Amino acid sequence: MKTFKDNEGREWQVSIDVAAIKRCRDLLHEDLLDVQQMLQRLMIDPILLCDVVYVVCKPQADQRGVTDEQFGQAMGGQAIARAKTALVEDLVDFFPEEADRANLRAALTKFNEMAARAREMIRVRIDSPKLTEEIEAALSAVGDSYGNSPAISASTPDR
Repeated sequence: MKTFKDNEGREWQVSIDVAAIKRCRDLLHEDLLDVQQMLQRLMIDPILLCDVVYVVCKPQADQRGVTDEQFGQAMGGQAIARAKTALVEDLVDFFPEEADRANLRAALTKFNEMAARAREMIRVRIDSPKLTEEIEAALSAVGDSYGNSPAISASTPDR
């Protein structure tokens, strides 16, 4: 069982068990056991991630009187990152075979490495002087075409 805190300071226990998997199937029509597909989607879709975490934590939420909307309002930034870590780690731990858990951890490590590489490539591209030149050229072209447009009075018929 893993835990995380939302932006309201509430601590949530993430426990992936058969009951939580069934709740996700019943309430979200999402199958946590379709691990490859599910992990990919959870890693890139923060809305789906928060929905799944809420459903997994629903017994606690019901006990505390926290609606799905209130839960979502308390999720943003680092709270989402912490929830993702808790959910994914507990999902991996759900599987009974050590070899399956090892393979899932290796796949997550590879995904995280590739995501970090993609973020670095984007940062390098943003910092590139070439990008600045491309943006300036595009703005110049827009300015030229806007400046060469016929005047409003010349382009609209007289009535």
